Amino acid sequence: MDKLLIAGGRPLEGEVRVSGAKNAALPIMCTALLTESPLKLTNVPTLIDVRTMAKLLAQMGVEVGAQSAGENEGGLELRARAITNPEAPYELVKTMRASVLVLGPLLARCGRARVSLPGGCAIGARPVDQHVKGLQAMGATISIEHGFMNARAERLRGAKIAMDMVTVTGTEHLMMAAVLAEGTTVLENAAREPEVVDLANCLRIMGAKIEGAGSDVIRIEGVSSLAGAEYRVMPDRIETGTFLVAAAAAGGRIRLTGAAPGSLAVTLAKLREAGARIQTGDSSIEIEMSGRPAAVSAITAPYPGFATDMQAQFMALATIADGTAQITETIFENRFMHALELQRLGADITIHGNTAVVKGIERLQGAKVMATDLRASASLVIAGLVAQGQTLIDRIYHLDRGYEALEKKLGALGARIQRVN
Repeated sequence: MDKLLIAGGRPLEGEVRVSGAKNAALPIMCTALLTESPLKLTNVPTLIDVRTMAKLLAQMGVEVGAQSAGENEGGLELRARAITNPEAPYELVKTMRASVLVLGPLLARCGRARVSLPGGCAIGARPVDQHVKGLQAMGATISIEHGFMNARAERLRGAKIAMDMVTVTGTEHLMMAAVLAEGTTVLENAAREPEVVDLANCLRIMGAKIEGAGSDVIRIEGVSSLAGAEYRVMPDRIETGTFLVAAAAAGGRIRLTGAAPGSLAVTLAKLREAGARIQTGDSSIEIEMSGRPAAVSAITAPYPGFATDMQAQFMALATIADGTAQITETIFENRFMHALELQRLGADITIHGNTAVVKGIERLQGAKVMATDLRASASLVIAGLVAQGQTLIDRIYHLDRGYEALEKKLGALGARIQRVN
């Protein structure tokens, strides 16, 4: 099993290109199920989750081309001429919860689907009840048998759906189902994340009629069919934020290209509060940090608030900051497991319910640690970059789910980091 070995204490310097967003690419790949025509994507990151989604779509009958690099920058072509097996097996769904996003498109295209329930998740409960309620409101019949959701619908019908909670995947799921439904669907209390907007933009190019993406009310007028499209996936704002926090913690100056500064307003504001000097261009961000960062508190919230996917990284920054930070997690109930691993590096962290109180110390000490989830992995990498001595991070398969060649990119910025087996 691969591990990351980091020798800390070196500032970051240089330039690196941001990859395409995993959380945008996965639902956009699912739109291939909605049309017989080719879907040609670029800026798709080379990640385990992307390969898993490609494998899932292929076993349904989707023609999946080999992912290209170089000039095509992560080019991927998908074509669902015919869906021969509208099923998502447990073996694939259990490794990637985004697999549940195929249910709505399969219903819209085929009128039937059999999708495994996703099961538990390390960072807390992420139920699919909002997905199911929304599809039922659109006329689907859904039963749960032997761990599978069995769904049928002659044709989905437009409906007014008020979601009980803000859910990104739920919003994306119901939006995809609604584009081929009969009539108009209105999604209330919809998620406003940039990835939702990116999905809507792709669907519009395919011929969907969608208004309001990026607000809390989305209106979709169903059409009879969709065409193919060529579409470029948006930059990964969480990868961008992770590199920025790494530079703020380790010090130095880096420039990120291929970024989307407009999707990172809160992250950039928090980093400036910590003392970082930041300049943004249309698709670039430069950050410079000298001296110890100031402690910054944060409370996670749905977009445009402070992203839960940046919470672990900012906790790592707080461990070596000047002062005390309070970090409150409101999205997931079990997303502080990285705190225990940071404590192994010497961090002073106390947990009170859903709030972590982090008293910054001048220097962490390298140690063996274990990644517990994707963003926890990133926080341990950041901590390793600033710790004295060597840090060995185990279970980095979590990291490979969401970060493309992270150790190579950090190495290009001067970090002493290597993958070992």
